[in-house]
Amino acid sequence: MPLTTTTRGAGGPRRRRVLTGGAAALMAGGAAALLAGCSDGGSGDAAADEHSSAARRLRVRAGRDAAGLLERYDATIAAHAPLEERLRPLRAEVAGHAKAFAPPAADRSATPSTTPSASPSASPPANRPEVPGDERAALGELADAERRAADARTADLGSAPPELARLLASVAAAGAAHAYLLTGGGS
Repeated sequence: MPLTTTTRGAGGPRRRRVLTGGAAALMAGGAAALLAGCSDGGSGDAAADEHSSAARRLRVRAGRDAAGLLERYDATIAAHAPLEERLRPLRAEVAGHAKAFAPPAADRSATPSTTPSASPSASPPANRPEVPGDERAALGELADAERRAADARTADLGSAPPELARLLASVAAAGAAHAYLLTGGGS
């Protein structure tokens, strides 16, 4: 279920529509997690499911996506300093998402090299994404990156254990809201 619309009216999607889409994603994520939990036929050990290799892979991928978004925010801010005040709160949320997707403490010793970093200095500047010279185009690319990450998180809901599915759904909804704000909604 895509969280964004491809056509917009004269003023773009209304806040209620964006919030409804986010709520629908949360509900779908919760329903998918409940169905997966009820129909897996496994041991029913939710804690073990949260620490499974499949859950670790989902966390690592979502963390990598969040780290990539951080790099894009940092590159956009570096290229367009006047946008910093507008982007700072969204970037802070993305940094929180990266931390939230870090493997649980029990898994950290097994996967130290795959833990995403929320630090903007974690990647060398040479790896920064290219940013258009036009501020509006730069914001559009940032919004597209948020949408892609939100869509990927939504797609992962069905295969995630319940707690991770809730986190994925919540962060996907936040990403959809970020994309809306970046394209001029709510300003």
